[in-house]
Amino acid sequence: MYKDLFRLVIDIISKPGKTWKELAEKEEVGDLFLSRFVYPLIGLVAIAAFLGILLTEKKFNVELAMKSSIKAAVSAFGGFHLAAYLLNEIGKNYLGRADNLKRCQLFTGYASAGMFALNAVLSLVPTADFFFLRIFLLYTVYIVWEGAGPYMGVDEKGQLRFVTIASILIIGLPELIGGALFLLMPGFRGI
Repeated sequence: MYKDLFRLVIDIISKPGKTWKELAEKEEVGDLFLSRFVYPLIGLVAIAAFLGILLTEKKFNVELAMKSSIKAAVSAFGGFHLAAYLLNEIGKNYLGRADNLKRCQLFTGYASAGMFALNAVLSLVPTADFFFLRIFLLYTVYIVWEGAGPYMGVDEKGQLRFVTIASILIIGLPELIGGALFLLMPGFRGI
C-alpha cells in the first residue's frame, strides 16, 4: 500500500500532466482515497514534525515535539478539508461549476501531495539552514495547472482563474491555520 502511495506522490511531482490524465480515468471508491492517500500523507507530515524537533533541537524535548506534530497535523488536515470545501463552494457559486465535493477532495488531495512531501522533508532538517526550500511550495501551482484541464475539466478560458483560486486555497489555508494556531495558542509559540 505505501509503495503505491509513494510511487503516486513521485509521479504527481515528476510528471504531473501524464499522472493527472491517468487519475482522471481512474475511479476512486468512497472514502478509500482519504484513508489510503491523504491521511497517510498527513500522518507522515506529523511524524516528520515530531522527529524533526527531536533530531534538530539541542535539548531532547518531547513536549515541543508533540506540539510541533499536532500543529503540523491540524494544519495539514484542516487545510486539506477547508480547501476542498471552499474550492467546491467557489466553483459552484462563482465559476459556474457543478457541485462535486468528492471531486474537489480528490483534486485537492492529489494537488497537495508535493506540498505534504516537502513539509515532511523540511520538518526533518534544521529550518534556519534550509528555509529557502519553502519556495518549492510554489511548484504546487504548476501541479494545479496541469490538473485543472484533464482532471477538473476546466476549459482554457477559465483555467487561469481556477488555478489562481485553487492554488491560493491549497497552499494558503494550511499556512493560515498554522499561523492561527501559533497566534491563538501560547503553547505553540515555542515551535
